[in-house]
Amino acid sequence: MSDSERIGAGRYLAAAANPADTVTSAHELTTADGATVAGLLRTLPGATAVCVLMHPRQDFSHHVLVPELLRRGYAVWTQNTRGGQSDLSLVHEQALLDCAAGHRFLRGYGFETVVSVGHSGGAALAGYYIEQSALPGAERFASSPGGRPVPLPDADMPVPDGLMLMAPHPGQGLLLGRMIDPSVADEDDPMSVVPALDPYNPRNGFRPPPEPSSYAPEFVAEYRAAQRRRVERIDAVARRRLAVAGEARRRFAASGDAGDRRSALATGVITVHRTDADLRCVDPSLDPNDRPYGSLFGRRPDLTDYGIVGFGRLTTPEAWLSTWSAISSRAGLVRCAKGIHVPTLLVELTGDQACFPADAAEIVAAIAADDVTHVRVAGKHFGGALRDGEPTAAALAGERMGNWLGERFSSGSYVSA
Repeated sequence: MSDSERIGAGRYLAAAANPADTVTSAHELTTADGATVAGLLRTLPGATAVCVLMHPRQDFSHHVLVPELLRRGYAVWTQNTRGGQSDLSLVHEQALLDCAAGHRFLRGYGFETVVSVGHSGGAALAGYYIEQSALPGAERFASSPGGRPVPLPDADMPVPDGLMLMAPHPGQGLLLGRMIDPSVADEDDPMSVVPALDPYNPRNGFRPPPEPSSYAPEFVAEYRAAQRRRVERIDAVARRRLAVAGEARRRFAASGDAGDRRSALATGVITVHRTDADLRCVDPSLDPNDRPYGSLFGRRPDLTDYGIVGFGRLTTPEAWLSTWSAISSRAGLVRCAKGIHVPTLLVELTGDQACFPADAAEIVAAIAADDVTHVRVAGKHFGGALRDGEPTAAALAGERMGNWLGERFSSGSYVSA
C-alpha cells in the first residue's frame, strides 16, 4: 500500500505547543458507580474558565484544540472514559457517569465557568451528557438500551455553562449506520458479498480511485435501506444474546448454580465485518462539500473496508445497542440536541467526511438553546488543513471559539480552591 493509501492517512495532526506558563496536573477520579477515570488539567495564571474535551473512545490528552484554547486564556480539562480507546465494551450511559465525575471535579476545583467541547464523536457524548444532566433525576435513563442498570437518576451531574462543537458527526451509532457495508452476505465471512449491493463493484457505479464514483439514485436508496436492515439483524442478535444471559441470571439468583452464572456472563462478542463503506466518501456528488476523496480511515475505502480497522468491529451485545446501533443507541446528537439549552457554538469544517452540510444544519435546527451560533471554516475532519500551506482547521476553529467564549464568558483571575 502506498503512502497515500495507508490506513488513517491524514488522520493524525500534531498539536501546537502549549503556552510556556501552562501548568499541567494529572487527576484520578471515582465515578458515581465506583469506576476510576483519569484526566489532565492544564491551567494558566488568571484562568477562571475551563474547557472540557472528552471522547467516548479516543484519548484527547493531546488534542489539537488544547493549545488553541490555552493560547486564548482558557484552562483545558481532557479526560478519558473508563473504557479508554476500546470499542469493545463502551456503554454510553456509563460514559455519562464518567463525564459527571469530571464536571464535579472542575466545579469543586474552583472554576467559575465550565464549557463542554465536543469534537467528532465527543460531540454526541457532550450532547447526551448535557441532555441528561439538565433533567430531574427521576426523568433520566436508569438503564442502558440493553437493560444494564446505570445510576444516572441518583448521580450528581453538574450542567456545563456552554457547549462548543467542532466537526460534530451525528453519533457513533448513526455514523456507523452510514458506513456499514450492507453487501455482507454472511456475518461470519468477511469476504462474502451480495453483488447487487456491493459499493465497490463497477457495475454499481464504483470507479477505480482516485476517479470519483457515481451511484444512481435508485442504488443509493436501496443501499441505505439495506444498511438499516443489516443494523436490524445485528440488533436482533444482540438482544437475543442478552435475553439468554438475562434468563441465566434469573436462574442463578434462584439456584446459585455456577453453571447458570457462567451462562449469564457468556454473552459473547459480536464481530462486525466491513464498516468503511459510506458512498459519499467515493462519490463527491452526494452531499457535496470540500472533502477529499476517501474516508476517515484512509484514501482507499475499497481496501480499508476489508481491513481490521473500522468502527464497532468488535463489540459486546450491550455496547452494540448502547453505542453502535443506529437504531437502538440513544447517543444521537440530534435526539439529544432537543435537551440542550446552554449557549452553543457549532464549527462546521468545509472538508468534513463525517459531518456533512445537511448534518450541521439539522443539528443547529434541533438545538433547543436560544443562543446558537453556526460558523464554517476550511479544513478536514481531524483538524487538518484542506491544502498544504493553509491554516489548519484547528487554528481556524480555535480563533472562532476564542471569540465566542470571550463574548460570553470572562476568564478573569483564577484562584485554586
